Amino acid sequence: MQNSSNKKWLGRSPSEWLFSLPIFSLLLLTLIIGTGEMVHGQLLRLGERMFGDPAHNVQYFLLRADPSKPTCDRNPDIDALVQKQVDDAKNAPKTDMDALFGDTPIDPQAIRESLVAAQKLCEERYNLYDRVSTHITPSVKFYRSIETGFFGIFRFGTENRPLILLLMVAIAAVSTTLQYHHINLRPPRTKKDFQVYSLAMLAANLLVFVSSVYYLKLQYASGIKVEHPVLNWLTILLFAVLSLISLRDVLRGNKNAEPGGSYAMGLLSIPLYAFMALNAGINFVLQDYTAGLAIYFGQITELSGIFLNLALYLWAGMLLKQTRVVSLFMDILRPWKLPPEVFTWIIMLAAAVPTAYTGASGVFVIAAGAVVYREVLATGARRHFALAATAMSGSLGVVLRPCLLIVVIAALNKQVTTTELYGWGLFVFILTSTIFLFYALLKSEARVTERATVKEALPQSLRALVPVSPYIVIMLAVVYGYEYLLDTKLDEFTAPVMLPVIMLFVIIFDKLRGGPTKVGGDTVAEKKKNQGLEHAVRSATNETIGHIGALIMLMALSVSVGGMIERSGVMELVPQNLGNVWLALTMFMFFLVFVGMVMDPFGAVILVSATVAPIAYSNGIQPVHFWMIVVTAFELGYLSPPVALNQLLARQVVGEEQMDIADEETKGKSFYYRHERWNLPVMAMFTGLLIVTYGGQLLIENSDKLRPVSHFFGLDQLNPPQFDDSSSTPAAAPTAPAAATDASLAAPAAEPAMPAAAPGEPAPAPVAPPVAAPAAAPAAVAPAAPAAAPKVAPQEDVQSVIKDIVGNWAAAWSSRDFNGYIGFYSPNFEVPKGMSRAKWEADRKAKIEKKSNIEVSIDDLTVQGVTAKAVATFTQHYKSDSYSDTTKKALTFAKEADGWKIVKEEAVK
Repeated sequence: MQNSSNKKWLGRSPSEWLFSLPIFSLLLLTLIIGTGEMVHGQLLRLGERMFGDPAHNVQYFLLRADPSKPTCDRNPDIDALVQKQVDDAKNAPKTDMDALFGDTPIDPQAIRESLVAAQKLCEERYNLYDRVSTHITPSVKFYRSIETGFFGIFRFGTENRPLILLLMVAIAAVSTTLQYHHINLRPPRTKKDFQVYSLAMLAANLLVFVSSVYYLKLQYASGIKVEHPVLNWLTILLFAVLSLISLRDVLRGNKNAEPGGSYAMGLLSIPLYAFMALNAGINFVLQDYTAGLAIYFGQITELSGIFLNLALYLWAGMLLKQTRVVSLFMDILRPWKLPPEVFTWIIMLAAAVPTAYTGASGVFVIAAGAVVYREVLATGARRHFALAATAMSGSLGVVLRPCLLIVVIAALNKQVTTTELYGWGLFVFILTSTIFLFYALLKSEARVTERATVKEALPQSLRALVPVSPYIVIMLAVVYGYEYLLDTKLDEFTAPVMLPVIMLFVIIFDKLRGGPTKVGGDTVAEKKKNQGLEHAVRSATNETIGHIGALIMLMALSVSVGGMIERSGVMELVPQNLGNVWLALTMFMFFLVFVGMVMDPFGAVILVSATVAPIAYSNGIQPVHFWMIVVTAFELGYLSPPVALNQLLARQVVGEEQMDIADEETKGKSFYYRHERWNLPVMAMFTGLLIVTYGGQLLIENSDKLRPVSHFFGLDQLNPPQFDDSSSTPAAAPTAPAAATDASLAAPAAEPAMPAAAPGEPAPAPVAPPVAAPAAAPAAVAPAAPAAAPKVAPQEDVQSVIKDIVGNWAAAWSSRDFNGYIGFYSPNFEVPKGMSRAKWEADRKAKIEKKSNIEVSIDDLTVQGVTAKAVATFTQHYKSDSYSDTTKKALTFAKEADGWKIVKEEAVK
């Protein structure tokens, strides 16, 4: 990385004014937007509690704006109007159609009934207007001005997330390019390295620039209004600036470069994103698809929420790096003087938690990899073993809640839910971590070292726990503060917003506490590092810039590689039905490892969701099992040459000097020890992948036999009934609409069922909550019953049918399948008071379809039923991307001509 200028403007370098401050502002804005949704939800609930009047059927959402006075006639002269309409009908001119069908008789009674109904509707409008008007007091106006003003601020931010993301990426990419901070196989050192690096960057950036210009030209030429042209122009400007920077580097060179070098070795210094841009761009040009690079790069704005969350995760990771938390945790382990292999295994188990909460495996390596390497090395471990541990430290936790990658998978694939994936992921984590320990012990070298006794180690560990305890208290305080003040729990949807807040409070405490931070006092280096709160946040933001620019640019261009593979037609060559599930598993397993080697996780998930997943399902691979194979294969790919992203990040945080020392120390040793940093992770993850792939299939095929064991351990999610082959398409059961099939058993969720709500928010009194209940799945693919009305079922059959329907109802809701969801309701359904059926359906449709994530799960389901009526009572857990709730609910069903339908829905105590 180049050294920044020593010139200072008001105590800050130019790069900090031009890059750090804007990025910090955008990160803070993103944080405010995310927290704003939570705060606004609480403001709505508080408004309902303060100003809602159930006795007069007035809810707060009706008071958020002044009502419009009805214009209809409240007291019409019915007799006069009837006579007028009769006279008008008699005197109306005859048409050809009247002559064809004859005179239509005039029915004064029907006219009267119509006018009376219109008068009643008008009276209801006036009554509602009067009720609402009397409830709009000065205090209501004051409160709603605060609530709606707050809503306007965060809505503006929410609607402009793509622009915020692109601005953030543009600023970070320029800074990263200026500082040679992009991710590559090896950093450039020599003059020839920098020449190759700069030429490749110039060509890559020019390709994306030309593609962006061409794409915008096509959009204007189409005659259709260009949506958000500012995004197109900002992309063009970004790659124009990057091209100019690269041109400057080509002409001027790098003054810090070492002399000499090799052009062939210089190829290894080309940034991975430039490699991807060159390969995909040239391929697209040859296919006469010049706009391809710009189109695929633009997908990051379509997934702006995900990438902004990733930026927040990176910031949280860099804030963590500025604290002593990781070092203090190591102090707890040091007194035990554990063997390096066991010590490393414990570190990896502990690292899985922040890995899961930072959303991607590389973030933890960046944030804490240097500490992990140093501590493992201090136990007497080989350097290559320490490097292997550093690279793997961020790999195992990606299958645990609330990892962002799992959320993305569930968002893109309605066949799976986050609950199912996290359920399987826990056991994949246990499996892979155990395999790592096994291989580490198997390849350990015989050594005699002193081991601490429990009597010696335990008191020291307990003393070391004392300095850590305040940090634990701070973290718990923030988490519970969100839960009790904003009704928001820490989960996969809220973690990106809550983690930076937690880390900011930790840093405030860490930097302002004063005195030594650990037992035995601080070292000179640690005292020097503790340079104050503002310096820590600024340093964390500076580091975040480089990682945002490097990682998100890599991910954005990785999507274009996925597009290149998709357009190549490779997947079209794979038969839709390979005829053998084991053959299909083998083919997909190796292909997914290859994808993990050359693509970043988020781009790879997009590619696999669009191309590989449908073929896998059609070959009888259970969706949840397939995605566990995908995640495990990706992690193997990130640790395998030629790219091995986690290895590259480990190399970056450890430094080239340590790499050279490690290579020097293993000269003359066997192949395994010379390349242990590659061999150990690959051996562990490949063994785990084989077990996940083939062992998982055996588990699925023998799920009935293993169910007693899994139930005993509470692992029913490992072999739920929906393991039935989803490649077949039997008709839906008569008790559920056709839309509620296997395809609706997945994905995140929508808004709770409620009378009505403020725009963009859940209604004040939700009666709903999160994820498709696994037990409901069989009904979605049950064989169709005969069209004739079935016989009256005995009570136990009624209970079984109703339970299946409730499960399918939750599944359709979780899948955001409005047509399937609404099909469960009877035409005679009791809609909330004051609403028409049409308005209620429109309200439900808006709440369900606007959400990107909905999970609805059912617990404690009981059914009381007879031959024609039944009541299902259960606890409903609802979770969306901005709201979660748990409610006790009752659904009343009636037996109708086309099956059981919901006629009443209510929250119960």
